[in-house]
Amino acid sequence: MAPTTRQPAEQPHPPDDGAPPVAAADTPAAGTAAAGTAAPAAGAPAAGAPLVRGKGRPRSATADQAILDATREALAELGWGGLTMGDVAQRAGVAKTTLYRRWPSKSELVVDAIASLFDQLECTDRGSLQADIEAVVARFAELLTLPETQAALLALFAEGSRDPQLRLRIRERIVQPQKVLVELGRANAQARGEMDPDRDPAAAAEEIGIIFDTIAGTVEHRLLVSGEPVTADWIRRFTTLLLGPFPGLLR
Repeated sequence: MAPTTRQPAEQPHPPDDGAPPVAAADTPAAGTAAAGTAAPAAGAPAAGAPLVRGKGRPRSATADQAILDATREALAELGWGGLTMGDVAQRAGVAKTTLYRRWPSKSELVVDAIASLFDQLECTDRGSLQADIEAVVARFAELLTLPETQAALLALFAEGSRDPQLRLRIRERIVQPQKVLVELGRANAQARGEMDPDRDPAAAAEEIGIIFDTIAGTVEHRLLVSGEPVTADWIRRFTTLLLGPFPGLLR
């Protein structure tokens, strides 16, 4: 009887969500005997010689941006519940292993997709603290009106209430970087002589946190909860109320 040829088993597809798929580079080399008795390949270093690891393929900023854009696009269309890692990879034109190497979970991916949007915010010196705040609030409101931003933030708020690690990532990637804008606006005002220099760093840090919470919380509540628009007139009234206890800061 003619000998039969055994066909290799079909490899399962990686899961769409859950544990990240294992790349071939992360698995032991094929053909290595269980007891370690396989002969070394030609040209391989002798036993005990130091191994030199190649640098590997550098991470692509273009691929990262495509993934983040695809994530926001999928969120706007499908919402949190409908978004899958597989769909994001397909939209971005990358392999799922590439996606999972960068972001092991959906929540981490969504946080970074939204953080990359808010990274566009800047606090430029416009000559007065009120003008600085008004410019940041106007740009912040523009970003919050995007459907993908609204879907992501509302979902992150809900998921974060049940996941302490997700809350921590939100603080690290979204909240803390935006507090820097308040610090910069405060420093600009002090340099212009509108505000006195900080004498107590701890008190100044607490005040910066309160100011950030007041601005971000008010704008997010108006747009995401009340569903009211943020107009130029509203921004002017808001900053006037915010700086009202300090008449010298109003312009």
